[in-house]
Amino acid sequence: MKFLETKIKGAFLIEPERIEDSRGFFARTWSEEEFMAFSLNPHLAQCSISFNAKKGTLRGMHTQAPPHSEAKLVRCTMGALFDVLLDLRPASPTFKQWISAELTSENRKMIYIPEGVAHGFQTLTDNTEVFYQISERYHPESARGVRWDDEAFKIQWPLPVGDISPRDAAFERWAK
Repeated sequence: MKFLETKIKGAFLIEPERIEDSRGFFARTWSEEEFMAFSLNPHLAQCSISFNAKKGTLRGMHTQAPPHSEAKLVRCTMGALFDVLLDLRPASPTFKQWISAELTSENRKMIYIPEGVAHGFQTLTDNTEVFYQISERYHPESARGVRWDDEAFKIQWPLPVGDISPRDAAFERWAK
């Protein structure tokens, strides 16, 4: 795997390295040893998928508060998405800054989201599926989020928002 550091400390874009032959290819998408070599949380507590029927669907911006903070490894298994990470760690030099990556079933790239960094995405095609590997199980009492359109962050989504959950639309604006 190729680990490409992003401007957000601890967040990596990860590209599988293919071993190709006449049948196609083989590639690793996770390795405890390699994750630990980059000081990434290798613990795996839960895997989830998200299916999104319509282009323009927005999910986010989500995080889990301590003591249930979670790291995530996200990959698009069908379709395409505009994936966004937002640094909400007050001590971080990139506090309140965001990055994005296009994850598609064709490019097979993954993004590693460290604890304390909010995550969200917008689908770029109909019928987009996302696979998550998560370091901590879901704890509803620790679930947090910030508004996808908050002026404090100025995230530039590529499409008009077509569908968003009432919960995500109701997140409060950042007041810090």
